[in-house]
Amino acid sequence: MGDACDHDHIDSRPGAAEVERTVAAVEARVSADGDRMTAPRRRVLELLLSAAEPVKAYDLIARYGLDGQAAKPPTVYRALEFLEKRGLAHRIASISAYVACTAEACAPGGHAAAFLICDCCGATEEVAVPGGDVIAQAATNAGYAIERTTIEGHGRCGACRVAA
Repeated sequence: MGDACDHDHIDSRPGAAEVERTVAAVEARVSADGDRMTAPRRRVLELLLSAAEPVKAYDLIARYGLDGQAAKPPTVYRALEFLEKRGLAHRIASISAYVACTAEACAPGGHAAAFLICDCCGATEEVAVPGGDVIAQAATNAGYAIERTTIEGHGRCGACRVAA
């Protein structure tokens, strides 16, 4: 993703210390819930957090090894599945990519997530879903059990709009 356009963008990637703090907090929460953050789950979460933008699964596979060694695809896909189910990552279907959850409310079962996706540079921002509970209630009324809700809005970010 990202940097497909020819104007400057602010680099919003977190530093290593911030990624480590976030991963430690997630590990503590997952452990408190009786589950565990295996090494592959931890590594995939680190990669998603470090990227600070949507990342395709095959890019995660390629970046997985600290020594440049790619991971086996099932390792990364299983980790992504766990992170999604725990509400720690989201899959953005329209661009076939994953992003770490930035919401304070990320929890098992997740939450309704909405993403603003710039079609120029690929910048992606998670925003609160107004009426997310209305969707959940409508599903309950219809007899559905929603596992996750993801809303995607495509357009241009402020930097790309100004540059155009």
